Amino acid sequence: MREVSMVIHPLWDRSRTMKMNNPPSSSFIKGGMTPPFFKGRLGGILCNSKGISVLFLVIAMMLMVTIGYVFSYLIPTKQKSVIFPIYSTQAFFIAQSGVEFAIRYASDRGWRGTTDGVYDLTLLNGSYPMGNGTFTLSYSPPPTNTLTSTGQITGSSENRVVQVTNFTPFLRLIFNPGSAAPRWTQGTRRARFFFRNVRGTNITLTGFAASWNSGVTRTITDITLDGNWRWNNGNYSSDPDLSPTQPFNGGSETVVPNEVITVVVYWSGNTNAQDIIIKFFTAAGEGYTFNLDPASDGLP
Repeated sequence: MREVSMVIHPLWDRSRTMKMNNPPSSSFIKGGMTPPFFKGRLGGILCNSKGISVLFLVIAMMLMVTIGYVFSYLIPTKQKSVIFPIYSTQAFFIAQSGVEFAIRYASDRGWRGTTDGVYDLTLLNGSYPMGNGTFTLSYSPPPTNTLTSTGQITGSSENRVVQVTNFTPFLRLIFNPGSAAPRWTQGTRRARFFFRNVRGTNITLTGFAASWNSGVTRTITDITLDGNWRWNNGNYSSDPDLSPTQPFNGGSETVVPNEVITVVVYWSGNTNAQDIIIKFFTAAGEGYTFNLDPASDGLP
């Protein structure tokens, strides 16, 4: 017969084997309690490609919403701020237009004011509407000789200033401030007035033209400039066109800067004339117009 042998381990040794083969569950190892934010929570999302995509999508949407909000706030603010440089630019061009107006005034205007008796370029001073704004002119006579033009936009505080620090090249002969207004002497046969050279350079006059309205036929026989006979023993009739130029037959007259010249115009008899205009010319054809009677009521 075969002999069968059995080995029986002691009880204490068996229990030790069971402990080694089946250790107790741990809350910190696999099979135990799931650690916070590890597998199954954030850790699960990070370990899952689909979870990462969803997370990035949520972040991207939040960024887009934030950017949209910021732009919706900034765009109206930007639109409001753009108005200011537009107004500033418009004000600059209006101020520049004021300078051009003053230059044209100085070039063309030789007649006197009809209300305040002021005969110089300070008549420029004042405000003039233009488009959606206004330019304000301020002229300081020599020695300052500065023109300031300020452009202002209606309904805005924006303004720009353009200043011409040497206005001399644009100045002309003007009625002399402080002198008597044009007036008759010896009945209505002679007219006398005073002009001044407000330009910074000499002006040489070589001829004249004149027009007037009278109920009788009269001609200009003589013209003196500062006592010098420049047109004498002549027979000049009124010319409404003020052209062509009638050359002086007594020589030219050079007027230095700031010099005041006394002009006496002689007619062939009493005229009771109105609307009397005398225009002097240089050899280059530059003209200086003096309206002795802008009110059309005759000289005093």
